[in-house]
Parts: sequence; C-alpha cells; structure tokens
Amino acid sequence: MAQGRILIMSNLLEARELRKSYSRATGLLSGNGHGPRFTAVDGVSFSVECGETFAVVGESGCGKTTLARMLLRLIEPDAGEIQFDGQNLLTLGGEELRRQRQQMQMIFQDPFASLNPRMRVGEIVGEPLAIHEPGLSRTERRERVGVTLKRVGLNEDALARYPHEFSGGQRQRIGIARALAVQPSLIVCDEPVSALDVSIQAQVINLLERLQEQFKLTYLFIAHDLSVVRHISDRVAVMYVGKIVEITTRDRLYEQPLHPYTRALLSAVPIPDPVVERKRQRIILTGDVPSPVNPPKGCRLQPRCPFAQDICREVEPELVEVEPGHSVACHFWDRIRDQTQTPAFARDTTSPVSSADSTRNHVRAGAVSRQ
Repeated sequence: MAQGRILIMSNLLEARELRKSYSRATGLLSGNGHGPRFTAVDGVSFSVECGETFAVVGESGCGKTTLARMLLRLIEPDAGEIQFDGQNLLTLGGEELRRQRQQMQMIFQDPFASLNPRMRVGEIVGEPLAIHEPGLSRTERRERVGVTLKRVGLNEDALARYPHEFSGGQRQRIGIARALAVQPSLIVCDEPVSALDVSIQAQVINLLERLQEQFKLTYLFIAHDLSVVRHISDRVAVMYVGKIVEITTRDRLYEQPLHPYTRALLSAVPIPDPVVERKRQRIILTGDVPSPVNPPKGCRLQPRCPFAQDICREVEPELVEVEPGHSVACHFWDRIRDQTQTPAFARDTTSPVSSADSTRNHVRAGAVSRQ
C-alpha cells in the first residue's frame, strides 16, 4: 500500500498554470473555432514527487482527462508550463520529445477501445519497443514482451492472440504491459479500473502497487472513485469545473477536508455498514454544476455552497497552503474546519470504505481467482 513506501522527496513532474479551452460548436457550423468556447482546464498547478502516487479526483467533465493528456502532450495546452525531470516539455519537439516520452507512458480508461483489434498482443506490447528501442532484434523484442507479460500476470501464449480473446481485466493487463514495456519513470493512469468489475478492480490495483514497488514508478492516478483513491494514493488533488480546489495527503483529506466540495464528495461514498451509514452526516449540494462555457463569477462552487458569502460571489479564491502540505481554494476554510465534523466513514476504522476494499482483502488472501 501507499502508506508503506518511503518516498524520495523530489519533484519529477510540475504543472504550472495549465489552461485548455475548446470551441463549443463543431463541424461545418464551428465557424473555424471562433464560436463560444468552454474552458476544460483553467490555471491548474501542482507537482508530483518521485515514487509517489498523486491522484486527481472529481466529477465527470471536471477536466481530469484533459489535464492528464496535456501532461503527456497528447493535447497541446493553450497556456502554462510542464516540467518533467527538470525539462520544459513544451519547448521540446521531434526527436527530443520522442526520447522524453519513453519515460512517460499512459494506461487508458477503456481496455476495449485502447487496444488495436487488428494487432496481436505481441505486436501491441512490442510497438513501444520498436519506436523507442529500434536497435533491438526481433528475438530480443519478443523476449522483452514475454517477460513484461509475465510481470502483469499473463502467460507467454498471449503473444499470438488478439485482444477480443481476453476478458476486460486481462485486456487492462495488456494495456499495463504496453505502458511498462519501455521502463518509464512516470505512468499516467486515466481511470484504469473504472470499466472493470469490483473484484477485478482490486486485482488491477494490487498489480499497479506491486509494479510501483518493483520498478520505483511514479503514478499520476485519475479517478472518481474515492474508495480506490484512498487505497492507492499518497496525495490527492480535487478538481471542480476545471480548477483544483484542494490538495493534501491522502490521510489528511479523509480526516479533515477543508473545501465544501471535497466534503460533499466524501459524504457521498457509500459505507457497507448500515449502522455507520445511518449515523453519518450527509452533505448534499443543491443546484446544478455550472457550465464551463459561462462559469459563475467568483468561486465556481458558490451557487451551490452552504458557506457562500458576498465575497465568494465577487472574488475567486486562490489555491493557497493553509496548513503544512495542505492547500485549499476557499475564503472560509478555517470556518469549515472549526464548524464541521470529520466525516463518519473517516472516523470509522473498523469497517471498510466500500465493497471494493472488502474485495481487496479477499484478493490478498487468494480468495479471488485471477482473470
């Protein structure tokens, strides 16, 4: 687990004031991109330390995937800076960028759509090696692919098979093998378990943790399942409508969240203990999520926030460090800390956070067979 690792306290990845917007209209009526625009990512800054798992959580549509793809330059940002291992990625191009990408790989959300159905598994996993290590012979490449498949729990006979011959969990293992093949230092995991059954989620999460320990990997983990995030992450950033509203350690986030949106997210996590579930305080935000085309003035949560005051409707709060290692974008974070209680599920240490955590215990005991 994340809490058992010793982290190297140096930044591998830094994002500074990243922004990305899109034209709302598409196709023939797009007006060459000059129509109304919506901002998917708006001034996001954070750093990821070597060897840690940094999670980014939030509702669907908040900009998590856009942010992840910008970090790898699969999408070009409109503004900002991306530092990877001391280099500004936005100044690189051609061969320099290709060499740097060997150290930055991605596991995609959908294990069905992310694998080419016309390619055999050996070709899929071996393709990054053909690009980044062209000096390898065909025999050497096949050996590397076979070893990598074994590391993710697949037999070497998978080399000659096609993706449709595997289950969802096995396909995601193939995606992990593809990312692992070139021995990167950073892997961006874009909701890698959200399309899988709960029991298979636990197996894939355990696999990712084992690979991280073995190869000293750094993960940027995109998710919306807070129980999964609690299990795997070291630090967590919470996004809302294109902005990061809170960053802190995993334990601190679950013990004492300081942003109203974070508290609402945590209170929505189901608890499989009916006694605890009945007693805990629920926080429900009224109203709709604002449109990224026309976000509200001031704080973007203020139309739905029970703590909102006049200043929230006029002045947008900055993300500032209010406690050591704990940053929040809220004018009244201290009032929230003093007037609210820790969520019940964070206080309860005897019951699992969710059925997924319960399943993980069985996985470790060998009760769930590998898919």
